[in-house]
Amino acid sequence: MGERRRYPSDLSDARWALVEPLLTTWREDIVRRGLNIGHPPRHDLRDLLDAVLYVARTGIPWRYLPHDYPHWNTVYQYFGRWEQAGIFEQLNALLRRRVREDEGRQPEPTAMVIDAQSIKTSTNVPAAEQGVDANKKIVGRKRSIVIDTTGLLLTALVSAASIQDSTAGQTLLDRIAAAHPTIRKGGADRGYREYLVDHAARLGIDLEIVRRTPGTRGFTVQPRRWAVERTLGWLMHHRRLARDYEALPARSTAMIHIATIALMARRLTGESTPTWRGL
Repeated sequence: MGERRRYPSDLSDARWALVEPLLTTWREDIVRRGLNIGHPPRHDLRDLLDAVLYVARTGIPWRYLPHDYPHWNTVYQYFGRWEQAGIFEQLNALLRRRVREDEGRQPEPTAMVIDAQSIKTSTNVPAAEQGVDANKKIVGRKRSIVIDTTGLLLTALVSAASIQDSTAGQTLLDRIAAAHPTIRKGGADRGYREYLVDHAARLGIDLEIVRRTPGTRGFTVQPRRWAVERTLGWLMHHRRLARDYEALPARSTAMIHIATIALMARRLTGESTPTWRGL
């Protein structure tokens, strides 16, 4: 059987070279500990990751994966094990540092922006994992993200849409303080309460609530806030994120990381992201 047909979402050789060392190390550790799927492993890691990227990009159900990928159940098993092992978070951190260094920045940021997005859920999401965003009138989940000033993801949290922004924000700030001690400044919109500013101050972060200029009407670009809105727009290029389809919040968070991994890998290799516009 010849080489399978390549899809637009598949990794190029250059992008695969960026992520292959971490996945290979993971598999070697799994085999050494006797925890591998299959005895011995027989599935190509690149094909498995390409299949996950295909689901994220196209939004199809796992069972609808094209037959030239590994069986959908095997792909989903690997997706779950990678999520539990923190592989997607590690890849996100690795590529983010590479992007920042390539742009002449320090590997670790000194400033951040936080925001949240409420999203509708599919019918396979348990009712206990959903909630109502009373402000935006959305029944579903809420994605809270923290980015650096260039729009690269630092951390993400998926919760019921009924969770207050500041409640999720407190958890995210605790993560940021632990994982990124270089961060000293931050920005957030007025949906975040003042007590979050106090919590950030206790962590050594100067969090500013960015407010609209009094008297302005219609859409206006807000300082620092535009970067996080752009990141949320980038995520929407991945149709799996147009609605929350994942039964588990952790798997939903993993899909966010997969989208940012795909975006940063293309950014590092100078490859464009195909869209319906043909760009």
